[in-house]
Amino acid sequence: MFDYKKALSPTVTAIQPSGIRKFFDLLETRKDAISLTVGQPDFVTPWHIREAGIESLEKGKTYYTSNAGTLELREEIARYLDRRFNLHYDPLHEVIVTVGGSEAIDITVRALVEAGDEVIIPMPAFVCYEPIVRMAGGIPVLIDTKEENRFRVTAAEIKNAITDKTKLLILPFPNNPTGAILEKEDLEAIASVLRDTNIAVLSDEIYSELTYGKHHVSIANIDGMHERTVLVSGFSKAYAMTGWRVGYVAAPRPFVDQMYKIHQYAIMCAPTTSQLAAIEAMKNGDGDIAEMKAEYDRRRHYIVNRLNRMGLTTFEPEGAFYVFPHVGKFGLSSEEFCQRLLDEGNVAIVPGTAFGQAGEGYARLSYAYSMKHISTALDRIEAFIATLS
Repeated sequence: MFDYKKALSPTVTAIQPSGIRKFFDLLETRKDAISLTVGQPDFVTPWHIREAGIESLEKGKTYYTSNAGTLELREEIARYLDRRFNLHYDPLHEVIVTVGGSEAIDITVRALVEAGDEVIIPMPAFVCYEPIVRMAGGIPVLIDTKEENRFRVTAAEIKNAITDKTKLLILPFPNNPTGAILEKEDLEAIASVLRDTNIAVLSDEIYSELTYGKHHVSIANIDGMHERTVLVSGFSKAYAMTGWRVGYVAAPRPFVDQMYKIHQYAIMCAPTTSQLAAIEAMKNGDGDIAEMKAEYDRRRHYIVNRLNRMGLTTFEPEGAFYVFPHVGKFGLSSEEFCQRLLDEGNVAIVPGTAFGQAGEGYARLSYAYSMKHISTALDRIEAFIATLS
């Protein structure tokens, strides 16, 4: 008999499935359940972007592009980063178009990390970083951020985590799941710790357009950091293009040359239709960003105020589209709270532990849903916690 245990990679076998998807998938068996689980904008991709994709199909543009993506899209990405964030990259040698931001993270880690290398990751954080590091043979070094610091990682915490094996620092800000951001002074302090090291930075800036009241600053803009920073971003969040699966990496050429080889052999290229739609988004999508961001901001205030009024203490997020209320007051673990909320309240949210053990006592709610949807879910949550009190 074939022995699957011997055949399968022990490294991959040891990795747990996504905690986000666990609660999302449970909804399939729950009639009338409502979800605040997924970070997917409820907005349809703006029409002018969809129209560009449709036109590409009507004109038969269904061929492969160059491995790195069409030069026109890479040029538009470079112009966008310059226009919006004062970041400068050579589109020919310093930009790769990827299959979503997730592929960009994967090829960055695989290009930099070898067995035994340590990778610092502030937690809680998006579910993919730690597994990708482990699959590359790296050792995740986790820093638990704290609500009293507004879930911002500090330079002192990073300094204390550095060893002679540290290869990479991942900065996932604006942060999923907490909504935390890093401001310029935070980044300057972190830069002062890194300058005399050979530690690279993976800066995941997929939510860079979704900051509230403050303009996003990239660590690549801080003196001495551009040369060591790999910027990862994409179109899913800012342009409501989740299903198009198109992202990008921008970095100095020595990094990109190696990431390009992994992308070339594993992927070939991002979907052509998605790339042509993304060109339109970059050229003419600034207004769409502003419109959607204003609506997210409205929802942000609503959901934070309601959660605090019902007794779920909630840090006010400064970026992304998630809230991270404290649910530990009821004597239940995060997992238990979310399971009972689904069973008894018919609402699905994500336990904080899906984003690492630093999330224990918290839960993530997405406000990338309509106001009506959010309001109905909060009504049910309020009724449920009344039974716990």
